[in-house]
Amino acid sequence: MSVILYSLVKSVVKTGLYGYHKKIIISGLEHIPKDKPVMFLPNHQSALIDVLLIATDCNRKPYFLTRSDVFKGKLLKRMFSYFQMLPIYRMRDGRDTLSNNDAIFNSCAEILNRGEALLLFPEANHSLKRSVRPLSKGFTRILFRTFEMYPELDVQLIPVGFNYKHAAHFPDEVALCYGKPISARSLYDQSDLNTSVITIKNVVTTSLENLTTHIPSNEDYNAVLNKLKAEKVNFLNPTSVNEKIKMLTGQGLDCSIQPVPEKQGFNMFKWIFTFLNLPLVLIWKLWLKSKVPEDEFMGTFRFAFAMISYPIYMALLFAVIAILFAPYIAVIGICILTLINVGLVKYGL
Repeated sequence: MSVILYSLVKSVVKTGLYGYHKKIIISGLEHIPKDKPVMFLPNHQSALIDVLLIATDCNRKPYFLTRSDVFKGKLLKRMFSYFQMLPIYRMRDGRDTLSNNDAIFNSCAEILNRGEALLLFPEANHSLKRSVRPLSKGFTRILFRTFEMYPELDVQLIPVGFNYKHAAHFPDEVALCYGKPISARSLYDQSDLNTSVITIKNVVTTSLENLTTHIPSNEDYNAVLNKLKAEKVNFLNPTSVNEKIKMLTGQGLDCSIQPVPEKQGFNMFKWIFTFLNLPLVLIWKLWLKSKVPEDEFMGTFRFAFAMISYPIYMALLFAVIAILFAPYIAVIGICILTLINVGLVKYGL
């Protein structure tokens, strides 16, 4: 039953993600080993959306390292445990909680020894900035603990590049690029752990910089980004964008270049979408949107709101139409409305 429930939830979330996004492009799935221990190491831009996109389409059933402050109450702990989420403790959770990570690292080592997959974000934070940020050594600590406990084990590191067109907007487009596996064992030197940390982080960083748009964080960042937007580059293709960045960074760009304002002309399809879903649009814009703490969470909040509110909205419409007319008319109406909404998201908005 648990396997059926997990598969059902995964299918529902995956359907929601593909309905929410205008386009989702996934490449490099062939690089993911099916029978070896794997550690997914993506860059982190859009909070929970990043996790869900990997979990529903990576062809593995990964465990997730999750910030410990979400594990509040017995019910949430049971739910998160069911979906293979493990708490990771940070300094902000209190210095006395850091010792709990020791047991978590042991659990991660056991998971990898069973040949399973682990997902964690090596940047240890999220940001919409189009750069790969310095990696934390947390994932190397898990690797080294694994090698201490299981000296013969190798772990395949899979860098994953997230490439959003505009993560805070709706509907958005995103490309996930899975990199080639990196043998962690080949980069590990038990006699020189400090060098091993640096080597592993450098190799993963280089791979991530090729899998996602990477504008070096220097004084030219804004000028380069504005130039890329002005030329309307395809942020879903990191290879071509990074080649363009190399050209631009060698041109001595004017740092005073201002952002190119996006045109907000009349969009008939947007008005149709708003009219058809007016109650939900009003609740989002007048109440919930202002409660989003930062842009990195915008997609997560909006997606969660849509997943919860849209089925309720459809059920209420069904009840009203069925009472006023007939159940079969309600079924037809709801199906037509759903198809129109999907079509607007994919081709109109």
